[in-house]
Amino acid sequence: SLAMELPPSNFPAARAAAVAVGYLRYLRGGPGRGLELRELRRARRQDIDDVGHKYCLELELEDVLDKGRTVSCTAEVLYHLGSKTSAPDVQISVQGELRSTEEADQEFYNQIRSLEKELVAENIPDSHGNVPPELEPIHLLAWVASGYVIWQNSTENTKFHLAQVKHVKQVKRSDEDLQFDYVLLLHEMVSQEVLPWEVTVLWQPRRGARVSR
Repeated sequence: SLAMELPPSNFPAARAAAVAVGYLRYLRGGPGRGLELRELRRARRQDIDDVGHKYCLELELEDVLDKGRTVSCTAEVLYHLGSKTSAPDVQISVQGELRSTEEADQEFYNQIRSLEKELVAENIPDSHGNVPPELEPIHLLAWVASGYVIWQNSTENTKFHLAQVKHVKQVKRSDEDLQFDYVLLLHEMVSQEVLPWEVTVLWQPRRGARVSR
């Protein structure tokens, strides 16, 4: 198998980085943490015979709620040859500590549990790019959901980006989970298409987020 160093500005490297960040948002994001790519530091591509293309990446991420703090991570993204249906395999490891969100998580949870009526909102951010502060946790949970969708649906030739939460509604449940049904608009940067996705997120502070479609 052949490995080659790629300049970080290389488009396939940037597309692989978007998958890695999406996957990490899904795994480690939440209503109190929004992970964003600050810099793609290094990228290598390995062509593995009869398997696919593997991208080895070094990334620097920041938390949008804690701009001063960055963490480094390494990721491997493997796209399977000829497969339109299976998600890329992603392995990722974070160096350094992400800020604890325990307190913010509990506060958000209690606040949503105490609402008289289920939360409903649309167009986050609005046409001016603004997210009302009270909807920021809902927006960041949409990042988690879109992270899952991006990971599951990306190929070597796509680059998805969450453009907007078109609609979200909370669904009351009898168990511990909060449930939010989202309609997300994802912008696919290569074809320039904007695609609506319906996604359900279950979340609670102890278990984190689970996403289903």
